[in-house]
Amino acid sequence: MALLRRAGTQKPHRESLCNGPRLCSASLKGAALRPGHEIILKRPRACYMRLVSTQRASGLAKAKRNLKWQRDPEGMRLRILEAAKQEFSTHGLAGARVDRIAAKAGANKRMLYYHVGNKDELYLAVLEGAYDKIRSEERGLDLEHLDPPEAIRRLIEFTWNYFLRNPEFLSLLQTENLARAKHLKRSTKVKSMHSPFVEMIRTVVRRGVDSGDFQVAVDPVQLYISIAALSFFYLSNSATLSVIFGRDLLAKDAKDERLAHMVGLVVAALTGRSAALFEIAKAPKSRAAVAQTV
Repeated sequence: MALLRRAGTQKPHRESLCNGPRLCSASLKGAALRPGHEIILKRPRACYMRLVSTQRASGLAKAKRNLKWQRDPEGMRLRILEAAKQEFSTHGLAGARVDRIAAKAGANKRMLYYHVGNKDELYLAVLEGAYDKIRSEERGLDLEHLDPPEAIRRLIEFTWNYFLRNPEFLSLLQTENLARAKHLKRSTKVKSMHSPFVEMIRTVVRRGVDSGDFQVAVDPVQLYISIAALSFFYLSNSATLSVIFGRDLLAKDAKDERLAHMVGLVVAALTGRSAALFEIAKAPKSRAAVAQTV
């Protein structure tokens, strides 16, 4: 909007030269100025009010986001780690995108870097969190107060069911093993998480030997690796193994059979007793004949 004011007068005469502030200068280049007049430029009020309103709304939204972030920094960090866990387990470290993690967490890159760090640091934090979660739940099994054979049975059942409930944990382990544990080697937390766990298994084994339930005091690390491997290999290779052997290895009956087999195998090895004493699930008739020939 341009105002024409006759020289020496107080009230300007309105004359519309354009509809917006960006066009005023262009319009005035070709505008003829009558003798005795001067031009006063003013931003159109409606346009100005819309601009102020938009800026104010944007500022308020940003302020609310910042306030929420500042009021609950731990909640924001947990949301970032959860989104990152899903991203890394689905796409691996190389395929993961920080933009997708930020969007899922309702954050932005600046918040990610502030709360956790760069992509590698975020991945390591997720990996440490994954190990901390399973070790924390294992501590709640109360193995110290169970008879040794029952304690081993419960540990096997827990490991199997935990892997089934948390497939992203298996994906993260596979990703890190492909990287030759490059990131885990930088962790200052993981080793301290596992020391009490190993000691807990050692105590169960020692009690079993003292009570006469177990025949030999096996290495607790070797024992746990065997227990985890029996579950991990089966689940991580279930797709290919199902095709090769013509069975749905993730069907409920197949999973129940697998769990019973693992429990019987490990407990029989520790006690020296026949696996038949531990209620191993019976194989279908089509496989029973094969079992007898082995």
